[in-house]
Amino acid sequence: MSPVDVTRGDSPVILGLPHTGTHVPSDILARLNDRGRELTDTDWHVHELYADLLPGATTVRATFHRYVIDANRPPEDESLYPGQNTTGLVPLTDFDGEPIWETAPDAAETARRLAAFHAPYHAALAAEIERVRARHGVAILYDCHSIRSVIPYLFKGTLPDFNIGTANGTTCAPGIAEAVADACARAEGYTHVQNGRFKGGWTTRHYGRPETGVHAIQMELAQSTHLTAEAAPFALDPDKAARLRPHLAGILARIEALTPELAL
Repeated sequence: MSPVDVTRGDSPVILGLPHTGTHVPSDILARLNDRGRELTDTDWHVHELYADLLPGATTVRATFHRYVIDANRPPEDESLYPGQNTTGLVPLTDFDGEPIWETAPDAAETARRLAAFHAPYHAALAAEIERVRARHGVAILYDCHSIRSVIPYLFKGTLPDFNIGTANGTTCAPGIAEAVADACARAEGYTHVQNGRFKGGWTTRHYGRPETGVHAIQMELAQSTHLTAEAAPFALDPDKAARLRPHLAGILARIEALTPELAL
C-alpha cells in the first residue's frame, strides 16, 4: 500500500489528512499490544466529513496509522508542547498515557519508518503545495484533525468543538484565521477556540510561511461533533455529520475566497 494518497485539484486550498489512515503493516502490528491494536487515536471519519465539500480542493492523505509513525510530528521528535503531556514521533503510549507496544521500536526502526512513511507523505504534501502556489501565487493548507473531547491525560475539562491552530497567529495571514473563527462563531450550537490546547502540529508550523505565499491552519474537531460515541467502534453519526458538514464547507469556501488578496 502506498503511504500517501493524493487527489489533485485546481483550487488554492489543500486539505492535509495525516491521521485518518488505519493501515498498519503486519510486522508492526505484531509489535503492538492489545490496546495498541485498537487504534483508538485515529482521526475517525475525518476524510469522510470533508469529502467533496470544496470542488477542486487537493487532498493529501496518509494511509498509515499514527502508531506506525506520526506524520504530524517533527522528524527530529522535538516536543510540540514542552511541559505538557503529548505523544511523540512514534507514540509509545496512547492519548490516555497507556503503553501500546509489546516491543517498542528502537532508533533504527524509527529511522526506517521515517524513510518509508513520514518522508513520502511530506514529499507529496510539499510537492502539492509548490504546484498549487505556482498556479495561484498562493497555497492555503488546511490540516484536518479530530480528537476525543475528553482526555484527562492531555487536557482538563471538555474540548471546544472547533479548535483552530495557527501557532499563535504565525502560520497564516490574519484574514484566514479571522474568517475561520467567524465561521465557527456563526455555527449555532457549536463552541470554538483559537490557539487553545491545540495550536497546530508540525505540519502547520513547518509549512505555514505567509511571507512566501504559503498559509497553513489546523482544525481539530472534537469527535463529539460527528461520532455516535467517542468509544469503539467509533461509528460516524449520520445526523451529526449532516449538521456539521455545511459549516465545514462554509469555512473552506471562505478561505478560498480570500485568494485574490493573498496572492503575491
